[in-house]
Amino acid sequence: MSHPFRPPSVPLIAVDPYFSVWSAADQLSDDHTKHWTNKRNSMTGIIRIDGKPSLFMGKIELSEDTNDNEPAAMQQTSLKVEALTSTYTFEADGIELEAVFATPLLLDDLDVLSRPVSYMTFRVRSIDGRSHDVKVYVDLSADLCVNTGDQSVGWSRKTINGNITAMRMGTDEQPVLARTGDDTRIDWGYVYLAAPETSSLETTIHSYQVRKQFLETGGLPQGDDESQPRPAAENTPVMAAVLDFNLVNERQASQYVIAAYDDIQSIEYFGKRLYAYWRRTGMTFEEMLALAVEQYEEIQTKCDTFNHKLTQESGMAGGDSYTNLLSLAYRQAIAAHKLVSDENGDILFFSKENFSNGCIATVDVSYPSIPLFLLYNPELVKGMMRPIFRYADSEAWKFNFAPHDVGCYPKANGQVYGENEPENQMPIEECGNMLIMAAAVCLYEKDAGFAREHWDLLTKWAGYLKEHGMDPDNQLCTDDFAGHLAHNTNLSIKAIIGIGAYSILCKMLGEEEADVYYEAAEEMAANWSSMAKAGDHYKLTFDSTPETWSLKYNLIWDRLFGLHLFPENIIEEEIRYYTTKQNKYGVPLDSRNTYTKLDWLVWCAAMAESKADFEQMIDPILHFLNESPSRVPMTDWYDTLTGEQLNFQNRSVVGGLFIRLLRPVSS
Repeated sequence: MSHPFRPPSVPLIAVDPYFSVWSAADQLSDDHTKHWTNKRNSMTGIIRIDGKPSLFMGKIELSEDTNDNEPAAMQQTSLKVEALTSTYTFEADGIELEAVFATPLLLDDLDVLSRPVSYMTFRVRSIDGRSHDVKVYVDLSADLCVNTGDQSVGWSRKTINGNITAMRMGTDEQPVLARTGDDTRIDWGYVYLAAPETSSLETTIHSYQVRKQFLETGGLPQGDDESQPRPAAENTPVMAAVLDFNLVNERQASQYVIAAYDDIQSIEYFGKRLYAYWRRTGMTFEEMLALAVEQYEEIQTKCDTFNHKLTQESGMAGGDSYTNLLSLAYRQAIAAHKLVSDENGDILFFSKENFSNGCIATVDVSYPSIPLFLLYNPELVKGMMRPIFRYADSEAWKFNFAPHDVGCYPKANGQVYGENEPENQMPIEECGNMLIMAAAVCLYEKDAGFAREHWDLLTKWAGYLKEHGMDPDNQLCTDDFAGHLAHNTNLSIKAIIGIGAYSILCKMLGEEEADVYYEAAEEMAANWSSMAKAGDHYKLTFDSTPETWSLKYNLIWDRLFGLHLFPENIIEEEIRYYTTKQNKYGVPLDSRNTYTKLDWLVWCAAMAESKADFEQMIDPILHFLNESPSRVPMTDWYDTLTGEQLNFQNRSVVGGLFIRLLRPVSS
């Protein structure tokens, strides 16, 4: 089999933090498909060629000790992961099968992006010059609508618009928005398997044993299983569809099904329950599904066009390694969010801090993610910031610096991080993040109206940085896993850039304080340069020995904003120094440990002037993804010697990998 890029885990369905199915195996048929948490979210695919069955996705059995009964698997000949699609190609018995998993997260079409819909397209053709009778079976299991297997599920079906078959399953209890936390799956709402009604379509909702019936007979039982509700792990129910291609020749034939999820209500926002963005006009779930079917061809074309565009742009900017990184990061970055709108119709784009603490709308998770959204739709950056502004402007927030978050997903009712104790906060970090994000969105939109709406808070936070940011006291930064650190030079950079960002906003809005804040940032940067200097590089902390160092990733905004606060030679010296510290899988985060942060490493690489220097720093990241023993959706925290995940997976911060594509912009 030939595929030069082996993702540690491949996105199959990537819609939001709950509707998520991945393959964490080299071959799609090597293991059960999984939720991003690595809990089983079973989907199975079988093909019958001239009556002979072969497996191409997932497993037939649901228990680990019965997999000896699995049928032969098709030969997987290729895997191509692009921004919006994952395409597997298989061969068996004279037939080539192409299975395309597409989630249309189109950032320029928020109605389509917010639809909880993912397409599975199956294309078959003869490759031996003969005609073959072909049927494709695919199913979705009750795993997709429960948090634990002991939860009871029920099912039903309906016909939509007279021409769409839609099967659905959901928990009997339906605890809408009741569960919060990190390592969890959704246990309310309904998972759907839908398809256009044709003479070639056969469907059923039955026990997973229906897979065996298809193996043996090529058909499905008549009628749906009546023994409901029952626990999801008890004779696990599945929704199954058989697509009959009849006789297939060398001309490719194509059919598709839709996987969808009706979460009913999506987010609790300061006590009010909000619906998904696509529902804001009163559209029903059935109407949305019908539209998804009607627009199938159009959406597939848009996905193909965007895939091609990103492949070209990323290849020119950073070579094949960069293309692979961005292709894998794209769906993950977006699907770690949920898009809704508030009572004023303004967009709210809520991140979930996956496999960390489950926080919602985390500022220092939004900050690294914004390059992707600045590129394609800056309005989504505003959607990340609005909940923070609202909370910080309320009586509930007692501090004079920016909050870390507004709750635990999916409830955005107020900060939960560090139990709101002062010593557990990130005052410099979050003030700097909010100011930089505000300047970024206003510069890339060429309109500072958004900053004007929140001017009092931005002014307060800029003042905080001006007073406390030059030499930060003992506190956390976004890399909180490394613990508290005083005199952090990289955190000081963030404060300086944050003040510079405020000066940009002042200038855009005609505020008199523009020069005052720019000159303050300029003076601080000059002091920083002398205080942090350690010969051929710059130290981890102002008071540490010259042997210490760290990735100064915050510097990149000095260049992107055209601030020119720091001399260019600082970046040049740092990049040269990083290359002397590079391990097998990349440059560590700092001199204290061998682990790194993927997003920050790419930010530093993006500061390199030449494409060759950029590629030198990111090529080890591709080796890490190809070779890591940690089979999880892209982690952003891993060891540069072993390639093992430290923690974190499927986080939105990988949107930061797009930073090399951002053009410099200034006021």
